[in-house]
Amino acid sequence: MLHLRLIVPPDRTDAAVSLIERTVGATHLVVLPGAARDPAGDLVTCDVAREAGDELLHGLRLLNVDHDGSIAVENIDLSLSERADRAEADAPGEGADAVIWEQLADETHKDSTLSFTYLAFMLLATMIAACGVVLDNAILIVGAMAVGPEFGPIAGVCTAIVQRAPRLAARALMALLVGFLAAMLATSLFSLVMDLLGLFTRERLDAARPQTSFIWKPDMFSFVVALLAGAAGTLSLTSSKAGALVGVAISVTTVPAAANAAVALSYGEVGQAWGSVVQLLLNLLGLVLAGTATLQLQKTLWRTARGKLKRRLRRG
Repeated sequence: MLHLRLIVPPDRTDAAVSLIERTVGATHLVVLPGAARDPAGDLVTCDVAREAGDELLHGLRLLNVDHDGSIAVENIDLSLSERADRAEADAPGEGADAVIWEQLADETHKDSTLSFTYLAFMLLATMIAACGVVLDNAILIVGAMAVGPEFGPIAGVCTAIVQRAPRLAARALMALLVGFLAAMLATSLFSLVMDLLGLFTRERLDAARPQTSFIWKPDMFSFVVALLAGAAGTLSLTSSKAGALVGVAISVTTVPAAANAAVALSYGEVGQAWGSVVQLLLNLLGLVLAGTATLQLQKTLWRTARGKLKRRLRRG
């Protein structure tokens, strides 16, 4: 269940309340006239099944409640109410399958912002991966993949394509491009410093590395894994399964590929660097294609389910 807290201009309160009352899956409606002071308006709260939340939010935005008032949404971890149980049962589909597009757009917008924290994680993850590729240490590679924040902008690109939001797409692509370029540049400098300290050597980079050589040797398995991970990562975002997203982060070699390219370039190993770049681009392409297809499928299936419900209600 979701809890909605609205500040509604008085001239639109009746329309908002009517919309909530007509929404299958909404309950616990409370109206407090004149309770809001900044902005001034009526305070309206309700609970709604997750699977009915997106349609209700869309209707409230058509009333411009978000412009002239406020819409706040919270997840309800526990609701002991028979009315809430009936509302969830009446709402179409399953809550775990529902996509709250407004929430998804907001999350991907935040995760796609080119911030200091985002760049710091990218740089640190790539440097950790550089240590992993030189030492042929799979544990460091997995750790770097878990630290990398690149799936946020990737999800932003997928959401922007499905929602036809060019600004979000530009923001996400900028975060990806600048993030990887900055990380690779910093890691190349890091490699040179480590070489001066005697911790990195060309011999280690050129030696047989059975644990990490796959990073710069792309093949079709890399693309297949990226496709599967892109679908899984998108589902984890839309269903709020954060644990699944961690699994996605450690299944695709984006950050390690960038790290291997940076280290190889610092030693002039053009062939190995090029293989790493191809691996990186192949994985990014697979993630974006699968993520976009998954979101589009979810949108189509959910639209179909809502259409069936509306037709059933009209017949009833």
